[in-house]
Amino acid sequence: MAAGHGVRMGSALPKQFIELGGKPILQRTIECFVRAVPDIKVVTVLPKEYMQGWKDLCTRNNFYYPQILVEGGITRFHSVRNALKKVPDGAVVAIQDGVRPLLTPELVARMFERMESCRALIPVLPSIDTLKVLRRVRDAAGEETLETIPDAVLDRETVFRAQTPQMFLSEDIKAAYGQAFDTAFTDDASVAQRKNIPLSYIEGERYNIKITTQDDLDFANAILSIRNWQ
Repeated sequence: MAAGHGVRMGSALPKQFIELGGKPILQRTIECFVRAVPDIKVVTVLPKEYMQGWKDLCTRNNFYYPQILVEGGITRFHSVRNALKKVPDGAVVAIQDGVRPLLTPELVARMFERMESCRALIPVLPSIDTLKVLRRVRDAAGEETLETIPDAVLDRETVFRAQTPQMFLSEDIKAAYGQAFDTAFTDDASVAQRKNIPLSYIEGERYNIKITTQDDLDFANAILSIRNWQ
């Protein structure tokens, strides 16, 4: 999934095409899956106006792995729906954010192995921070502030952060994305859950971050240098 325009990055170039360690972020993400499953079929969802630009980037970086290119939709939900039209029945589908380039092939391989015994698999990490339940309010001057919601408490032991890839049986997830769009759909797991698809979970990875801001990019470059990835 690489159909976003990355406005929070503050760059003229969408973040999925920005270089990380000498390669486009999106290329690094795809390479992880290819290392884990060499014959994997890749469907890459892009903004319409960057289709040719991505092809040119792949050529310049000698990245010739076959991909089916799909035009993104008005939301991530619609982009995933577009991509699933290219997926056959009888497959395991891994839906990955194109800007999570630091996951390891080991996690991908481990997840595909687990999918032999479950219908949906979501990588998660426990929350290590103290959590506050707050609401945004505006004062008389129009300034936005945060205030406590009385009696609202989250138990940190029961709160986990979801990551991608999120894996599903193709028939299940295609049926789930046949539902009408709802703003409550925050990830693929929430779409599947609405369709009563049972979800299983696996421990994710600390450095499988989604690159959204310049700080995220700086952090990813630091991790990449420590790992000494090519």
